[in-house]
Amino acid sequence: MILPVVPFPVIDPVAVELGPLAIRWYALAYLVGLIVGWRLARRFAVRPPYLMRPQRVDDLLAWMVLGVVAGGRLGYVLFYKPGYYLANPEEALFLWQGGMSFHGGLAGVAVAVFLFARRRELPVLRVADMVAAVAPVGLLLGRLANFVNGELYGRASDVSWAMVFPSDPAQLPRHPSQLYQAALEGLLLGLVMLALASQERVRARPGVLTGVFLLGYGLARSLGELFREPDAHLGFILGPVTMGQLLSLPLVIAGLFLLVRRP
Repeated sequence: MILPVVPFPVIDPVAVELGPLAIRWYALAYLVGLIVGWRLARRFAVRPPYLMRPQRVDDLLAWMVLGVVAGGRLGYVLFYKPGYYLANPEEALFLWQGGMSFHGGLAGVAVAVFLFARRRELPVLRVADMVAAVAPVGLLLGRLANFVNGELYGRASDVSWAMVFPSDPAQLPRHPSQLYQAALEGLLLGLVMLALASQERVRARPGVLTGVFLLGYGLARSLGELFREPDAHLGFILGPVTMGQLLSLPLVIAGLFLLVRRP
C-alpha cells in the first residue's frame, strides 16, 4: 500500500556561499540564536530587580559561545559516540563534520554562567535565570535547521503529514519530528519563558526561571523523543527509553528542585 506523504521541501543546507566560504543553515541558526538571545538578555538585565549593566551581557555572550560549542561537542563525544572517538580522538575536534549535543551544551553553559557570575561577583541563579529566559530562541532555530538538513527525523508513520527524508536509507514516510520539537522546545517553551520573565515578581525569585526552563525542556524533549527515530548507532537505551529521554530526566529533577525549594 502506498501511503500519502507530504513532499519534503528540499532546501540547500548551505545558506550562503562566498567562494570557498560556505555558511550552513545549522551554523547560521547558532549564530542568530546567540545574537537574538544576547539582545533580549540585555533588556532583561536592566529590568527590576537590576542585575547588571548591558555591557556585561556583552562579556557574557563570549562565555556562552565557548560553553555552547565546547560543551555541545564534548557531550556528543561522551554521550553518543564514545567508542568511535576513543579510537579516533583527533576527530573530536572536527566540528565541521557535525555532531553536537544539547545536554552537553547546557552543561557547558552552566559552567560558563557559574564562572562568569563568580568572577563578576553576581548571583549565580539570577544570571542563570536571564540566560534561561532567552535560551528557547536558539532551540527553535536549531530544530528548524535540523529539518532543513533532513536530519534527526522521526519514526516511521502513516499520518497524513508524514514525509520521506532524502537522508533516510529506508525511504519510509516519517514524522517530521524536528518540527514537533521546534514547536515544543522552542516556540511553546519560549513563549512561557518570555511571559514569566516579563513579570517582576518572577524575576525577583532567583532560580524560578531556570527551574521552569529545565523542567519544561526536559518534558518537551521527552515527549518529542516519542516521535523521533533513535540514533541508529544507539537505538533504545533502556526498554523504550532513548538517550535523549535518559539525559532529560536529571533536568526534570533539577527543575522541580529549583521550583519547590525555599527562597
